Amino acid sequence: MTDLRVVGGDLLPPAHDRRNLLSISDLSQADVERLLATARSFARSQERDNKKLPTLRGRLVLNVFYESSTRTSSSFELAAKRLSADTMTLKSTGSSVDKGESLKDTALTLAAYDPDVIVLRHPEVGAAEYVARLTEARVVNAGDGKHQHPTQALLDLYTIREAFGRLDGLQVAIVGDVAHSRVARSLVQALGLVGADAILVGPPTLVPQGLAPTSHDIAAIADADVVYVLRMQRERMLEGANFVPSLREYTARWGITPERIRDGQRVMHPGPMNRGVEIDARVADSDAALIVDQVRSGLIVRMAVLYDLLTTGPVSVEMTVEVA
Repeated sequence: MTDLRVVGGDLLPPAHDRRNLLSISDLSQADVERLLATARSFARSQERDNKKLPTLRGRLVLNVFYESSTRTSSSFELAAKRLSADTMTLKSTGSSVDKGESLKDTALTLAAYDPDVIVLRHPEVGAAEYVARLTEARVVNAGDGKHQHPTQALLDLYTIREAFGRLDGLQVAIVGDVAHSRVARSLVQALGLVGADAILVGPPTLVPQGLAPTSHDIAAIADADVVYVLRMQRERMLEGANFVPSLREYTARWGITPERIRDGQRVMHPGPMNRGVEIDARVADSDAALIVDQVRSGLIVRMAVLYDLLTTGPVSVEMTVEVA
């Protein structure tokens, strides 16, 4: 993005020379490998009776959510607490945002607390970058509109690697509403970094061209190692717009049912699930599903992201885990 981009009616201020995580495009393959290795170290620490580490003691992490969230919000808060950071969570409902306060003024108010990290979810594309330029905090994009959700992609990579023992050479079929999905955009980029392939499957109205190879036939998932299911992102669709004739027809043509999953395939979903629409409950609750694993991965991957942004990297992780 250029300095002339407008967010919330304001021009973007000049960029700071600080590390943030705004997009998968901020990362190299080496960055991804480092973060996944750090997450694995933290996974071992979470097997102990005392799961708390002193790593970020004295640091302040602010979680700012302008959109509804269960998994992302709770996992970031818990990740910060497991690393002994101080945390504060602000949701737009019940805050000054309800009174018409702009993103700029909210960001400047929060910056006065001198946070080390701001984790931001916002419905507007570019909001995380905007806050990163307004404040001295490191900013993690927890979802900006239909643009990016980088930590979701990282936790998905971690989950897939744990299930298959590798990432290189795997194929992931992303099925459903790709057009409105920040998860899909981040995941496609992340898969490309680690040598995996993506294919996008769904109705023509919901699968954009140019992001990855596409198919409108559900049979295209047959060769995939992972079937990654997306819900209909109705909150990002224009009011009154009809992208499919009906949910019943969508389910009949593109819903993930036991009959459409072959032995050896694994099924993922970023949540929340609409059981009986994009995914059959028998699939969601089957041994093939990695959905609960994704939630578990979310905690340790977000611990790794916070640690990585606020320290020199993974060199001392093993020591930190062992002696804490």
